[in-house]
Amino acid sequence: MGMLDAVASRVSGGATVTFRPSGSSMVPLVRSRQQVVVAPVDPAKLEVGDIVLARVSGTVYLHLVSALDLARKRVQISNNRGRVNGWTGHDRVFGICVEVDGVARKAVAGKLLAVDFS
Repeated sequence: MGMLDAVASRVSGGATVTFRPSGSSMVPLVRSRQQVVVAPVDPAKLEVGDIVLARVSGTVYLHLVSALDLARKRVQISNNRGRVNGWTGHDRVFGICVEVDGVARKAVAGKLLAVDFS
């Protein structure tokens, strides 16, 4: 299991997770090893441009929502360099990036999932 798989497991369980992803596919939005905070999200409230933690074809990515298909409850995931990873169902979107290196991401309010473990 890779690092992003472990983060996805924690976020899908309701945790807000802070970690440092590596790679350059999201520059300049997220640079390699910058600290990010990802929280559980309500996928029905996502918008194009949101940075999400999602599984596409078996791989977990911290990438952009590039298109929405509300009727089929799915989102298209892409990096910030124009590469489309593919479509994935709402059930495979685990969280939304709420902060990068201490700077809050805009347009996150109202998208977080209220987790109730009672």
